[in-house]
Amino acid sequence: MRKIWVAFIILFLYKGFSQEDFSAVVENETTGLPMSSVHILNLTQVIGSITDQKGNFTIKAEVNDTLYFSYLGFKPLKVAVTNDMLKFGNSKFVMTELAFALEEIEVRPYQLTGYLDIDVKNAPINTARRYRISGLPDLGYESGNRSLSSFSKVIGNVFNPVDFLNNMFGKNATQMRKLKRMREDDEIKNLLVSKFDRQVLIQLLGIKRIDIDEILRNCNYSDAFMNEANDLQILEAISKCYEEYRILQL
Repeated sequence: MRKIWVAFIILFLYKGFSQEDFSAVVENETTGLPMSSVHILNLTQVIGSITDQKGNFTIKAEVNDTLYFSYLGFKPLKVAVTNDMLKFGNSKFVMTELAFALEEIEVRPYQLTGYLDIDVKNAPINTARRYRISGLPDLGYESGNRSLSSFSKVIGNVFNPVDFLNNMFGKNATQMRKLKRMREDDEIKNLLVSKFDRQVLIQLLGIKRIDIDEILRNCNYSDAFMNEANDLQILEAISKCYEEYRILQL
């Protein structure tokens, strides 16, 4: 009995230690200066943090958790948490700046005549419905095509054993459960609203970029939305698609 209690106490102390907050600093590799406003995500626990003016941050982490560092213009950094990092602290992470090549931009994608009546008829129109998320900036969110024909298409696809949605959501339930936690974390939402490259979503959900596009296409989101939406809008779209999938499975 005594051995059991000793083992329990050791396990309790270890667990308590492993769940302590982890603090470190982020620096620019080239200048050696601290970097502020760097977003740090714990991909394992789906929580986020951000560095202060001195490059310091604190985030809850355990051994073998994966930390993901993101900052505009810098190469993302992914680090596995070790025992030494938690035990000794004073860790320092450096981020490497990327070199960007400007691509040629087409200033006039549409031929305009200068006559409003004619140009309005030639301009493309996105007829998808839009909505807002409470507490976030005044941004439009496409709600997908909710016509009867498109909804019937989704129903038909979901109950097809080889359907993509069934394979994605049905076989990756653990990853999809992260959606709710991502939507509840303010630091993650603040990061996603400024991102358009889908890299953070790929890391958090553990899926490929092509899978994100296929999920949205199967839920009847337009190509214009997929090309123009920020990562938070994409997250909301995937979440809504997943919720509809669950309803259809009941």
